[in-house]
Amino acid sequence: MSRPVCVLVGAPGAGKTTVGRALATALDVEFRDTDEDIERMAGKPIPEIFVDEGETHFRTLERAAVAAGLASCSGVLALGGGAVLAEENRAALVGHTVVYLSVELTDAIRRVDLGAGRPLLAINPRATLRYLLDQRRPFYQEVATATVVTDGRDPEDIVTEVLTLLDR
Repeated sequence: MSRPVCVLVGAPGAGKTTVGRALATALDVEFRDTDEDIERMAGKPIPEIFVDEGETHFRTLERAAVAAGLASCSGVLALGGGAVLAEENRAALVGHTVVYLSVELTDAIRRVDLGAGRPLLAINPRATLRYLLDQRRPFYQEVATATVVTDGRDPEDIVTEVLTLLDR
């Protein structure tokens, strides 16, 4: 049984995938993204899962992907933005090194391309993203062992800070 070196959580646009890939490279470990795992399991992109089977089915797949990632990833694991909504996922994160990549609305909007390929942001992306940030922030803070502010920062700078937090 493996254990992630670090689990990244945060809202859409926080940089989980970009920072996660760069962090894994710096640590010379694997990078794994639960959203990519879900797409592999389902055999289709996440937007199609939402359309064809709905959000409830997606969240079921997400819980399975988080459990599998926490049990088998030995590198950097990035969770989808909504993974922290499930109590089961939050409980599973206890005892792991969890870094919350914090982002505010202005930077998140710039980074998510106003919802392209993000089903929850398909309608009124700015208002929806503001709602998601407000709704999920307490959950990100609950599971985090460290918080890194990403606003106005380059991924390399964020990676350096996370490496410092990990004592690497």
